[in-house]
Amino acid sequence: MKAIGIVHKILPDDLKGSRHQRFIVKLKDNQTVLIIHNIDISRKIHDLRIGDKVEFSGEYQWNSAGGMVHWTHKDPHSKQKGGWIKHKDRLYN
Repeated sequence: MKAIGIVHKILPDDLKGSRHQRFIVKLKDNQTVLIIHNIDISRKIHDLRIGDKVEFSGEYQWNSAGGMVHWTHKDPHSKQKGGWIKHKDRLYN
């Protein structure tokens, strides 16, 4: 999935196992999507704020809450296409 959204909510980082930065974006059609960004593989977005625009690409998985996007980073084993997040003209992958 590749899309653009507005940061709607910032959740605490998930620090169990592989660490992940988590936040919810609202898409143009008002659907919300949870972004799960691995910060052991990619850099954390330290200046992320509610209302910020983000572009992202990753693997989408549907759920009843709107879905989630993960693999927003390079695959360290080069087995699948990597994703990315773009925030304030910086690329996080």
